[in-house]
Amino acid sequence: MPKDRALALRVNGRTVEVEIPPHRTLLEALRDTGFVDVKRGCEKGDCGACAVLIDGVAVDACLTLAWTVEGRDIVTAAGLGTHENMHPLQKTFVEKGAIQCGYCTPGLIVAAQSLISMTPNPSEEDIRVGLSGNLCRCTGYAKVFEAVREAAAEVRNQRSRR
Repeated sequence: MPKDRALALRVNGRTVEVEIPPHRTLLEALRDTGFVDVKRGCEKGDCGACAVLIDGVAVDACLTLAWTVEGRDIVTAAGLGTHENMHPLQKTFVEKGAIQCGYCTPGLIVAAQSLISMTPNPSEEDIRVGLSGNLCRCTGYAKVFEAVREAAAEVRNQRSRR
């Protein structure tokens, strides 16, 4: 079996050094290095709790081998904004009560960010399809969809002011 390899992962704008064997997933690498906002859910790609952005596209970290993403831009939900300057998705999820236990929330926010970046004015159907890889077991989705619609409008407004 191949040995561990040192990787330099670029996560949330900073470089993280890890030494990891070839069979370990990005989810394992991220959690082992302190990115606990990336949740360990089903580990089969069914629930979306581990979703991260890789070069702006949402992917399940549990299905991605860490070795395959070296040199690519990885963003977790925590990397989208700060407590002082929240991303519109983070802000609307809080304001609309689109969070209950919060376990699925980081993955939902990452999937929504990927959707909004590709479809700035998503329809209800776009939102349903865009978040179809994410399961929430406690809130239902009405407030989540409302938060995504409102965040998309805010992102469009921010872009138009530039």
